[in-house]
Amino acid sequence: MEMKLKLIPIAAAMLFASSTLSMAATELKFAHAAPETDLQQDLAKFFATEVEKRTNGEVTVKIFPQGQLGNDQQMITGVRSGIIDIEMSGLNNFDGLLPEVGGLFLPYIFTSRDHAYKVLDSEVGQGVLTKMEGFGMKGLGFPENGYRNITNSRKPIKTPEDVVGLKIRTNNSAALNEMFAMLKANPQPLPVSELYTALETGVVEAQEHPINITHSFRYDEVQKYLSMTQHSYSMLVMVMNLEKYEELTADQQKIISEVAKEATDFQRKLSIDKEASILADLKERGMEINDDVDKAAFQEAVKSTWNTYIEKFGDGMVKAIQAQQ
Repeated sequence: MEMKLKLIPIAAAMLFASSTLSMAATELKFAHAAPETDLQQDLAKFFATEVEKRTNGEVTVKIFPQGQLGNDQQMITGVRSGIIDIEMSGLNNFDGLLPEVGGLFLPYIFTSRDHAYKVLDSEVGQGVLTKMEGFGMKGLGFPENGYRNITNSRKPIKTPEDVVGLKIRTNNSAALNEMFAMLKANPQPLPVSELYTALETGVVEAQEHPINITHSFRYDEVQKYLSMTQHSYSMLVMVMNLEKYEELTADQQKIISEVAKEATDFQRKLSIDKEASILADLKERGMEINDDVDKAAFQEAVKSTWNTYIEKFGDGMVKAIQAQQ
C-alpha cells in the first residue's frame, strides 16, 4: 500500500508533464493550390522548417499542397473560419473582400520586379495586409507569383491584334478581364483546378500565368506557344487565421512574422534565379517561346483600364504605386 502511495505523485507528475507538452505543441495547417514542384511548395517547406526550429518544436507546420484542402476561395474561407490555419494564393482572390486591391493588378502598372517589391513592402502593401484583419485574417506577406504571360495553341502573340477572338482563361481580376475584353479576346474566368482539362478539351485555347505556374502545372503539354507579354505582375499573399495567430505567445507570433518575411524573400530570389532554367525546360519540352512582343502597343491598347479603376476607387493607390518607381 505504501509503495502505491509513493507511485501516485510520480504518475501524476508524468501525466501533468505529458499534458503540458501536449498543450504546448501547436500544429498549423498550411494550404496552397500549386503542385509540389512549384516555388510555392519551396516557400512552404522553408517556412515549416524554420518555424519548427525557432520555436523548439512548440509550433509545427503541416503542408497541404495542390489544392488538397480546396480551391483558392475555399482555402480563404477555411482560414477565415479557422478550419485552415494558413493559406497562400493569388491576391486577386481577395477582390471580393477588398476590391480596391485591384489597383495592384492593373496592366503594366509595375515597371520592374524591384518596383513591385518596393510597393508591396511599403505602406501600400502593408495597408492591404492590415485590412485583412477586418476579415479575420493576419496578413503575413506577399510572395511572388511573377509576371503574367500568354500561352496558346494558335500562334505566337506579338501585337494586340494577335489576341482578337482568342478564348483565354482568366482569373477573377476585374482589371485583367477588362483588359482582354478590350483587346477583343474572349476572356473566360475559370478556377485553376479546371484549367488543364479546359485547355486539353478546347474549352479555352489560351491562358495567362507566370512561367513558373505554366511550368509546374505542365500547361506545356496542352499549349504550344508562350509569348512574353509580361502584361501584369502577379503577387501571392500569405494569410493566417487571426484568432489562431493571437492564441500564440508573443515570441511565437514574432517568429511566425519574421519567418514569413524571410520565406517571402527566399521565394522571390528563387523565382528570379530559376527563371532562365524554367524557360529552358519549357523550350526543351517543346514550347515555342516568343520574346518578340510589342509591349508598347499593348500598353497603349489597355491603358484605359486604369481609368475604370480610378473612377471606382480614386487615384490614391495608382499615384502611390507610381511614386515608388
